[in-house]
Amino acid sequence: MSLSVWFSLVIICLLGAISPGPSVVVVLRHSLSNGRLHGILAALAHTLGVAIWAILTISGLALLVAETPLLFSVITYAGAGYLAWIGVKALQSKGQRFLQTRTSRAPLSAAVRDGATVALLNPKLAIFFIALFSQFISAEMALTEQWITVATVTTIDGLWYLCVAIILSNSRVIEQLQKQSVLIDRISGVVLLGLALRVITL
Repeated sequence: MSLSVWFSLVIICLLGAISPGPSVVVVLRHSLSNGRLHGILAALAHTLGVAIWAILTISGLALLVAETPLLFSVITYAGAGYLAWIGVKALQSKGQRFLQTRTSRAPLSAAVRDGATVALLNPKLAIFFIALFSQFISAEMALTEQWITVATVTTIDGLWYLCVAIILSNSRVIEQLQKQSVLIDRISGVVLLGLALRVITL
């Protein structure tokens, strides 16, 4: 893989990571509602999901998904259902959970579950890997190039969402947002439900 091709991959991955979507909403909610560790675990779990997508793409399974409408539909509707479920939970939230004691927070496993699931069932990520990431994959790629490709997309995704989790869980930021926690949950819920509706109507 030439340096110019690698830079193109970096740009595509960076744009994919920072574009608004359900992933950033999930990391944001865990960071604000449950604290920094929850946000970091959600970010790392999301990165693991992205790594799995990258490996599947290199293995050729993404092409299988693209050529099997039923399989792609299953992923799409499962993802939409999961987004809707998280959205409803957000709308039902009473807010300010990040001000409560550690024992009242969501379990760490919930952050891991949400981070990984939103990555694996996110139709936006499926489209990204099938339509864009796959353009950098070829049957002639050496094993080293394959690992560089996987490491690139995984590292960019991980660094971006870790930054989101760490910055948004900063005590000064939380202090400014704590009075708006209910509103943040409501907005998150509406956004997630809107994304779920958009997924099934496309």
